[in-house]
Amino acid sequence: MISERMKPLVNNNSAIRMMFEEGKRLTAIYGKENVFDFSLGNPSIPAPIEVNKAIHKVIDEESTFLLHGYMNNAGFEDVRHAVADFVNEQHGTDFDENNIIMTVGAAGALNVILKTIINPNDEVITFAPYFLEYNTYVKNYDGILKAISPDTKTFQPNLEEFEKSITKNTKAIIINSPNNPTGVVYSEDTIKAISKILHNKQIEYNSKIVIIADEPYRELAYDNVFVPYIPNYYDNTIVCYSYSKSLSLPGDRIGYMVIPNKLYENDKVFTAAAIANRTLGFVNAPSLIQRVLKHTLRNTSDIYSYDKNRKKLYEELTSYGFECVKPEGAFYLFMKSPIADEKVFCESAKKYNILMVSGSSFECAGFVRIAYCVAYETIERALPMFKKLADEYGLQGCDSK
Repeated sequence: MISERMKPLVNNNSAIRMMFEEGKRLTAIYGKENVFDFSLGNPSIPAPIEVNKAIHKVIDEESTFLLHGYMNNAGFEDVRHAVADFVNEQHGTDFDENNIIMTVGAAGALNVILKTIINPNDEVITFAPYFLEYNTYVKNYDGILKAISPDTKTFQPNLEEFEKSITKNTKAIIINSPNNPTGVVYSEDTIKAISKILHNKQIEYNSKIVIIADEPYRELAYDNVFVPYIPNYYDNTIVCYSYSKSLSLPGDRIGYMVIPNKLYENDKVFTAAAIANRTLGFVNAPSLIQRVLKHTLRNTSDIYSYDKNRKKLYEELTSYGFECVKPEGAFYLFMKSPIADEKVFCESAKKYNILMVSGSSFECAGFVRIAYCVAYETIERALPMFKKLADEYGLQGCDSK
């Protein structure tokens, strides 16, 4: 009954979701306080109180038609204008409502823009490790995803391989920074180098190559790290943003897309993207949460709590002898498996009720992802179990890095 396109997706259901289900099973056996589920990037911090206040405000003050009626497929004009103003304040840009499309989260934005620009057999490049749904999103429109192998020392993009991988069929590059799963922020030098490579390749092939900046973790950056805003470095950039993480609203499915004036044929791309929003079945982003956003653009969730978790987990795990990439953003820690097969390591961790996701789920074998968007108390209770896991593999403790 199901389509041929869906069969491989059913057979290879997301390892992250499967681990999430395993967490529920173990919780039923051992109790929630004794299961340490670091598998899913589901924000543990509640949405800012301003979000709830804004919901009441718009319900009380705005008309039923405005709240629940149809609108421009790109979203409410005044909300788009407010988003543009906020982005301009943050990044020194000059956008207005005609550069913003409200979307059903970043995932919706990615699908909209890929449908807008991808022809069959066009190539889309991304950097491993990466969010594995990119594979499905690109295949949805008969494109081909090419992954650049990871530099497992720094997890900055492998630029030499990247440059060699660009062909006349390359249509887009997906950049995710701060990165899921590593937590690494791509440096300004990296973004400048990517921009230069693409500029030269566009001349070489007489083509247009788009950077799709997937930025749901932009606000989750630590230690004053600078997160480059890619449209300021490369003209043919489209930004896909989500409030799932910054406002802890993953279930409300709200985000936006930026289509800058400097993008080649930006007006045609904007029109086509708004139509793609409709024809993909989204029609428009949810109306109520759009109205709420207008009042909460300057709010964020309690990022300090994630930072506290990050520091504690990194310092303790490295002291046990684990090798970890120190995260600069997002809420993930990417840890090297003490054995080559990280899937076996993940199974070993289950003996201590620790749930992690294998790096193979992000095209980076030999590592595991730990999502530290959990209660601080969960980390404290989990640490003795991590120590037992380290002892099982004979790891030697060392000073925190």
